[in-house]
Amino acid sequence: MRNPDLCTEKIFAMNNFIRLLLTGLIGALLILSPACKTPQHEPVDPSTPAAALSRLVAGNQRFVHGKSRHPHQNHRRILETEGHQHPFAVVVTCSDSRVSPEIIFDEGLGDLFVIRTAGNLMSDLELGSIEYAVEHLGASLVVVIGHTECGAVKAFLEGGKTCGHITEIVKTLAEEQEELDILRYEGKNLQACIEGNILHGLTQIKNDAPVLTEQIEHGKLSVIPMLYDVHTGEVKLLQERELREKHHANH
Repeated sequence: MRNPDLCTEKIFAMNNFIRLLLTGLIGALLILSPACKTPQHEPVDPSTPAAALSRLVAGNQRFVHGKSRHPHQNHRRILETEGHQHPFAVVVTCSDSRVSPEIIFDEGLGDLFVIRTAGNLMSDLELGSIEYAVEHLGASLVVVIGHTECGAVKAFLEGGKTCGHITEIVKTLAEEQEELDILRYEGKNLQACIEGNILHGLTQIKNDAPVLTEQIEHGKLSVIPMLYDVHTGEVKLLQERELREKHHANH
């Protein structure tokens, strides 16, 4: 005959063990669940230039501090944008492989309308692309981003023989009035010439009539200069007026 008291003790001990095990599992799940959640992209209304700029600045800060969320980079976003696009900003920057707007601003598919050429140079084709993004897609902000250690500007300053269409890049830089002003007052200063090239891009966009000039006049579009540092990953917001005064480039 089994001892009834002994059986009762065993059942009681087993119940306690199961209760403790379940409590531990629930606690572990509560601790881990926040870390397992997919980070959500903060909803920001980018319909105004100020809001669009704020979103870019916040994204770059996340990138610099190793907290990128990589939003809008999945199959769901592909489906969301398969029939339309509404980029909140236009980014004009260099083709340099170290300057990737969606990465440095922590954005994804359908967020940015990007135009890249060596030295962030613009012709009628690039200006037409900006017009399209602003007039037809509703972008409220255009940023012109130069970057430190720009190879195109270095080639312009170093001179020497070039071949093929690279010659046109150097020639275009050499014809920019802002660069001529800087050479006259500051000499072959790489940082100054990079900033001068950014200023020239601003001049081109702001003088693009009637499409862009009208949007700017009505306060629906802002054109902002920025500088990307390839050493730190940080994008610095520049002040156009200060740059023009600093480099005697008041055009």
